[in-house]
Amino acid sequence: MWLFLLFVAVPIIEIGLFIQVGGFLGLWPTLAIVLLTAIVGSWLVRAQGMAALEKMQTSLQSGQNPAEPIANGAFILIAGLLLLTPGFFTDSLGLALLVPPVRGALIKFLSSRITAQASVYTSTGFSQTPASETVLDGDFEVVEDNINAEPGGSGWTRPKD
Repeated sequence: MWLFLLFVAVPIIEIGLFIQVGGFLGLWPTLAIVLLTAIVGSWLVRAQGMAALEKMQTSLQSGQNPAEPIANGAFILIAGLLLLTPGFFTDSLGLALLVPPVRGALIKFLSSRITAQASVYTSTGFSQTPASETVLDGDFEVVEDNINAEPGGSGWTRPKD
């Protein structure tokens, strides 16, 4: 329902803003502002997107958690889509998402609202538990494969008759 309201409300807001700004500035300056924000927004998205990609690659190479650079990249992508959409309301939202402190606050807010869930199979069946409360402990043994072994001798397949 909220998605429907969003698809109805945003165009109505944009039309109202176009009428107000167009009535104040005139047609050509209004269109020039919309075109200018698309051009400048594309340039900013490209610059910040490349920086976010570099941060993500650095965090992956150093073995750190890449969640924050990925979230930054996602918000930069959303900002680019909003800036390429003609309108003053979407442009202002897109420009706001290009401000790093705004993105950081939004990521912090959303990450506090998201909980990770994990499905764990036990002898009693599946259970949904928060990932932070589940600890799996086990032992392992490295078993070397014998390439020259007879087919079906692994115990995982039926022996050939």
